Parts: sequence; structure tokens; C-alpha cells
Amino acid sequence: MNVLLSTLNTKYIHSSLALRYLASFCKPAENNITVREYTVNNGLLEILSDIYVCHAQVIGLACYIWNIEASLELAQLIKKVQPQVTIVLGGPEVTYQPEEILAAHAAVDYIIMGEGEQTLADLLAALGTGQSCRNIPGLAYRQNNVIAAGTPQVVDKLDDIPFPYTQGEMSQLKDKILYYESSRGCPFSCQYCLSSATAGVRFLSRERIVSDLQFFINNNVKQVKFVDRTFNARKDHYFPILKFLAEQTCRTNFHFEIAVDILDEEVIEFLGDVPPGRFQFEIGIQSTNERTLAAIKRNNNWPRIVSNIDKIRGYGNIHLHLDLIVGLPFEDITIFSKSFNEVYDLQPDMLQIGFLKMLKGAGIRETSAAHGYIYMDIAPYEVLANNYLNYGQVRQLKILEEVFEQVYNSGRFRFSLPWIINSSGNTAFDFYCKLASYWEQQGHHLVAHSGKTLYKHMAGFCAVFYPEVLPIYLEFLKFDALINEHGGVRPEFLPWNQINQAAADKWGEAKTAFWRDTELVRRYLPDYSFTTWRDIKKMYHIEVFGVDIPAFIKNPGNLEAKETAVLFSYRNNKPWYQVINNDDFRR
Repeated sequence: MNVLLSTLNTKYIHSSLALRYLASFCKPAENNITVREYTVNNGLLEILSDIYVCHAQVIGLACYIWNIEASLELAQLIKKVQPQVTIVLGGPEVTYQPEEILAAHAAVDYIIMGEGEQTLADLLAALGTGQSCRNIPGLAYRQNNVIAAGTPQVVDKLDDIPFPYTQGEMSQLKDKILYYESSRGCPFSCQYCLSSATAGVRFLSRERIVSDLQFFINNNVKQVKFVDRTFNARKDHYFPILKFLAEQTCRTNFHFEIAVDILDEEVIEFLGDVPPGRFQFEIGIQSTNERTLAAIKRNNNWPRIVSNIDKIRGYGNIHLHLDLIVGLPFEDITIFSKSFNEVYDLQPDMLQIGFLKMLKGAGIRETSAAHGYIYMDIAPYEVLANNYLNYGQVRQLKILEEVFEQVYNSGRFRFSLPWIINSSGNTAFDFYCKLASYWEQQGHHLVAHSGKTLYKHMAGFCAVFYPEVLPIYLEFLKFDALINEHGGVRPEFLPWNQINQAAADKWGEAKTAFWRDTELVRRYLPDYSFTTWRDIKKMYHIEVFGVDIPAFIKNPGNLEAKETAVLFSYRNNKPWYQVINNDDFRR
């Protein structure tokens, strides 16, 4: 049979690990299996046209909260133009309550529940030989107008599933994030997560994992995201993997979801020597409120979390991504603000503010009435209100999250944000609430923003709420633009030396004299040699600030009002800066 496996990803850069697992597991059978991926931004008629020319007899669609509505509509369209095709759905969004999907959508013939590799293989074998499908575990189907459903399945031996990627497809995947798993299941029972519905953890063998990871390294993959729910669930499993990856010479970044409080001192010490950019850790904190954590059956060792994150962040070699969830039980706006401030104080590279989703199969959905949850009836089932947050507050936090994503998580304001928050006298949460309110009042939440306009909006915010520190804040914004934008963004309203005529006259000759003195410049750039002014402009920039920002960054405290010349370098796309000694730079 011709079999097509497909899904709608959220973005083009994403790829589907599930489809590739299914294809690799089922290919030994006498089937021609094709994998095709689209995004939720593709038009359904465009997708339908592409699927039609595959002439598949069986079409499988992987369904998630971000694509379920579109997938069901696509199934209906497929059935209209290919009435004889067999349509099979799988994925977490149809694993639970499959009877409802089958009852409401005549275009769907079968639903695979749980981990689908063996179930799909059995179904394809039955369809290919005309046998009955009624005894296949993990399958939901109609029979004589009666819907029958088994129970979600799991694969006991993960090594039985072949490696999902092939050499032939690597060229088309070169610009995408590749996903990988070394285990399935989770040792914890967090009630908002679907992993709580499956008991125990199963692991791939170490030999298999090393072989798989070597494939990614050999193919110079940019990023591999492990989808293990808790990668560091067992030390004798994860630590050898980390050691192996740390020893490699490669550009690949490996992303892991970990519970940071169960890392011991040996692992923490080891992480200090990992090559910069090799690892990226996503750490779910979710809340710091003990009553909330108890309600969702989550145990956070907060002192260990703080200690371990402080140590890892201090190394400066591993990107740290922390998570919070809005809408958890017993967490009102005051308690959430406390959670936010405590996690924000850890200063992660990224802090994701998520909103609770009442997922099918998650424990918290079963107890939603006890907390007065009001949530969307359709995917993604996001919470609108509960006994602790009304909709107005949830809406306010939605705008805060949007602003926070553009301001903090963008990394654009690494140096200006800590200074302005400290100068404001507010907590971080209060500062971002004020910023979100300003954002809405100005209508900024309704439109997209370029990097340049974001600098303008932040300056406007400061001018309204903190006008007494605006001149210094503009100096910090200028510093951020030079180091965080690789020199490519120069908002005109900032006090640049070359735009301000007085400053240009004052420092122009000093800059020219500096670059002409090769011996002097080599004190800062050892391999420097003068070529052309165009090359210098492209690779370097000297800016004189009215305050000593580099000294403040090293030792936060009092900011000295002092003219400070800073040399910025953009060579090899790795921005860095250093202060030019006063004796070497005179007007």
C-alpha cells in the first residue's frame, strides 16, 4: 500500500519526530511510506492538493493541541476528494476520549491511542491483507455503528524502534530543529502534564544513543532537542550522555528538559567545563508556592534549585531557560507575583511565562471543578479564569507575557533592564506590569515591532514614568544596541557621537588618530592592521559614553558619571567590547 504520514507543525523550522518513528518502525513491511510535513500557516487547500498527488491509500495525521481543528477539517476535505482512502489519526490530542472524535467526524476511520509504532504496524498489516482490526491493541474504530476503543499503548523496548532519521533527508532538514528522545515516560506526576498518565520511565540503550547522537554530529546539525520529559531522571543514564557530548568537536547544540534540583555536586562541577553553547537546559519551575506545588503533585527543592542555577549561570557556558505557569491552583495575582520575582531573580537567559492548558488526559482537568476553572472548550483548552484569577487578571498577564517576550526574552536589553528596574524602585513584576499597562495604552500590543521601534518604545516608557533618569537610560540603551544588535541597529533618537554634531567634533579626531596608530590599536586588537575605513566601520565601532557602563556591569552599584570610550568588535559575528584607556584616547 501507499501510506502517507503527515502533520501540521507550528513553524517551518520544526520537524516531526513522531512521524519519522512511525515510518522507520513500519517500513520493513510491504508498504511504501511517505512522510510529508506542513505548518498551521499553510492553507488547507494547498495541503490537500499536495496530499492528493501522493495517491495514498492510507493517510495518517498526527494531532496535537496546535493543529487538531485544522487536522479534522483536513481529514474531511481528503475524504471528499478521495472517498476510498483510509484516514488514521494519532497523537496526544486524540488518544484520550477517541470515541468523541469518531462519533463527530465520519471522515476519520481509525484512531491510534498512545505510542503508535506497533499499533500502526498491526493496522497496516490488517488493512493490507483484508483482516479484521478488532483485536489490535491501542486502536479505536467503528464496527456495526458501534465505537470500540482499546487502551493507550506503550513500547516496552525502545531499542526495537529504528533510528528515525536517514542520511538522504538531512539536506532538507539542515535548517530545521531536529528532535530526539533517549527515554519515554517521566518519574514525576505533575497534574498539568500528560506524562502523568503513563507510569514509569523506559530508556534506550547507551550503545544505541551514542550511535544516534554520532549521526547528528557527523551531519553538522545545528540543534537537537531532546524530548525526554525529564532527561536527568536517572544518573547512570544521563551523565554518560552528557560526558560523551561534551567530549565531541562539533557545532551542535543539545537542548534538554531537566529537573535542576536533582543534579548532584559531581554533575554541577562537570558542567563548568562543558564547551560554551554545547548544552541548553530548560527547567520547569512552574511555581514557588508550596500549596500550589502540592496541589499539582510537584516537589521543588527551592534551595537546591537556587544554588544549582546560580552555579551553572556563573559558568556562562550553558543557556538556561526557566518556565512559569499562570493559572495553577491557589495562585492568585499576589502569589504569582512572588513566584515571578523569585524566578526572575535567578536571571535566566529566558523565562517563559506559560498559561495553564487543561489537556485531555491530564489529572488537573479531572479536578477542574474544585478550583472553578473556566477554560476554552476547544484546543488548546487554555485557562480563562479560576477561583484565584479572574479573566481581567489573566488578560493583563497575557499582555505582560507578550511584552516580556519582546523585552527580556529577546535579549535586546541585557544591560539597560537591570539598571532601569533597580532605578525604578519597583520589584521586577511591578515594573513589567507597569510596562505592560503602558504598552496597552499606547496600542503597542496590537502591532508587530522591529528591533529599532522596541528601543524607541522603551525610551518612551522611561520618559513617561522615570524622566529623571532618562539621559542615563539612553546611554544604557545605546550600549545595548551596540553589543546586542551586532552593530546593526542604531536608533536615531539615541545620543550617538557621530549624529550629535558637538560630540562628532569633539571625538572625531580622536577616533581617526586611534585607528591610524597601528601599534596603539594592537594593544586592544593584537592582529589589527589598517586596510580601509570601510572595513573598520564594518568590523568595529568606538562610542564614548557619558557614564562608565562597563565598570557598572562588572560591579553593579554606583554608576560613575565619566566619559568612557568603548571599542566594540563585530568580527566573526561574535560581538564583544573593551574600554579604551584614557591615555590612549584623547581629544
